[in-house]
Amino acid sequence: MIPDYDVRVPPERLEVSGRMPIHYDERDGHVVVITIDRPETRNALDMYHFRDLARSWRRFKDDPDAWVAIITGVEDAYCVGADLKSYIPQVTALAEKIGSGEVTEVDGCRLTDGTYAVLRNVELYKPIVAAVNGPCVAGGMEMLGGVDIRIASPNAIFGVMEPKRGLFAGGGTTVRLPRQVAFPAAMEFLLTAEAFPAQRALELGLINEIVPRDQLLDRAVEWAGRITANGPLAVRATKESVLRGLAVTLDEAYKIEQELSTMVFKSEDAKEGPRAFAEKRAPNWKGR
Repeated sequence: MIPDYDVRVPPERLEVSGRMPIHYDERDGHVVVITIDRPETRNALDMYHFRDLARSWRRFKDDPDAWVAIITGVEDAYCVGADLKSYIPQVTALAEKIGSGEVTEVDGCRLTDGTYAVLRNVELYKPIVAAVNGPCVAGGMEMLGGVDIRIASPNAIFGVMEPKRGLFAGGGTTVRLPRQVAFPAAMEFLLTAEAFPAQRALELGLINEIVPRDQLLDRAVEWAGRITANGPLAVRATKESVLRGLAVTLDEAYKIEQELSTMVFKSEDAKEGPRAFAEKRAPNWKGR
């Protein structure tokens, strides 16, 4: 069994039994950068990396000083999903027991870490920016569905590859993708199991823009800065209203919107924004 370790422990490239953790880098300006570091497998995730990625998302969610996260990968790979040589055999061997709830943990790793890592059904209303620096397929594509702003380098590719291996994309893609791009485009991704170049992904509305590889992370930080310039409470409430509203009827969505609107307008930030405008200065957001 791989010994347990905390993703917060320094140094940045801590090794445990020869394994690298997911890197969690706190930047100035309320921005964190989460980096998947497993280049020998093109950033495929085994049980332990799923666990550590899930921990990073939980840390981001719980940190009041972290307003926006950037997710990326090392070298020229973003994330190709679950490791076909380790993670998938472990899961398929236990599929029946997992489905019945008899098995919930393998080698000290919770099976729910996998779905949390790809942001499936996670109540995380802080904005996330993806800097897609290479292949974004299978589980990488699943995680992309939980990301708000997506920028890519020209070498990035995108695909729902699970059916090509006789597997099912159960990390949220069959639910989220048809809600995020046009139905024919979603079905093209889901049924062909083919990889699409960055330009095609841009045309289909899957990503926001394509930038040169050497400018990708800087551009992601720029996007994050554009978001953190706004009131964090209002930003989070806006994302929450969108995501919760998509899951209910129109009438219920309006009720959620009204509830969140009331909460924001009662906040200190709602007083600070107009005050800063009147005084011709940058606002001093408190997030409350």
